[in-house]
Amino acid sequence: MLGHGAGGGVQAPDLLAARDAALSVRASVVLVEQPYRVAGRRSPAPAKQLDTAWIAAVEQLAAGPLRGLPLVTGGRSAGARVACRTAAATGAIGVLCLAFPLVSPPRRGAAGPPRTRQDELDGVTVPVLVVQGENDRFGMPEDGSNRTVVRLRRRPPSGVGPRGPAHRGGGVAERPRALISRPPAAILHDPRGPRRLPGPRTADTMEAHRGWLHEYT
Repeated sequence: MLGHGAGGGVQAPDLLAARDAALSVRASVVLVEQPYRVAGRRSPAPAKQLDTAWIAAVEQLAAGPLRGLPLVTGGRSAGARVACRTAAATGAIGVLCLAFPLVSPPRRGAAGPPRTRQDELDGVTVPVLVVQGENDRFGMPEDGSNRTVVRLRRRPPSGVGPRGPAHRGGGVAERPRALISRPPAAILHDPRGPRRLPGPRTADTMEAHRGWLHEYT
């Protein structure tokens, strides 16, 4: 189950690469669009609202089409932060972070170092895979006892081929099948194979946002 970043949707190249990698090992995948984007707003909702919507999506799916399946959550940038913050509440057995924004964007005139989101990564107790462009301007997480960080080198703009997942200026997914598919192969395997899921039965709290389960594969 994957979520998008603050400024983009579920069609981001690295999210699609992660989806395809998971499908290649016969996992079921859900891409979730947050309600603020479904409603046509560009600015993301506060973190608490994002987390609430995410947990509601997980609960609906766990009670329906994904009943009984092990769950790996994740996402790109802000979506990765949501997955980390809610890992315990959703019962995830693993988290995939694409371009995790370790530090907040620098503000003009701000004094002192930028605020770090390291606590969100450290708060996850299940295995975490971070796939990050080595020059990501929002920082580089470090490996941890349950956290593996894959650092991808950015190729020059004139080079041929895709680039590592990162924020603006860092490129998109590089070697996604080789780097991302192994953890899903270990923890997302569904012997029944990929399935097309039925349309959503929206939870009461999400009634106004019937498009929130944007894509099923």
